Amino acid sequence: MDELRTGACLCGAVSLRTQGTVSEVVFCHCSQCRLQTGLHYAATDVARDRLKVTGEDMVRWYRSSDGAQRGFCSTCGSALFWLRDGSDHISVMAGAFDEPSGLVGGYHIFCADKGDFYEIGATLPAYQAGRPASASSG
Repeated sequence: MDELRTGACLCGAVSLRTQGTVSEVVFCHCSQCRLQTGLHYAATDVARDRLKVTGEDMVRWYRSSDGAQRGFCSTCGSALFWLRDGSDHISVMAGAFDEPSGLVGGYHIFCADKGDFYEIGATLPAYQAGRPASASSG
């Protein structure tokens, strides 16, 4: 069955719809994600051709590194997307989806950079940097 999910930013100026499979939720604790969201980034990946954005003219993109950019609503500031240059997938903030989202937690990355004011639970795999290539083959 083809999975369908909908969602939006805080003010509703940007709405989204995904069709098809999305990845498990990745929790990124790197300093950039913490600065953008105030905690950690929780996102799922979806094929770009399976994402429809309404109000796309309200999305602003910020080049946060040499290889990626972050999309957010220009009205309310909601963080919405993370896009690696040249990728055919886009990360969509898990919190932007309407509930029930059907999303499932996957793993934590860049745990060495996490804030000093919280702990990461032991229920999901946690990696000090990015997810090792060997972890994705199991």
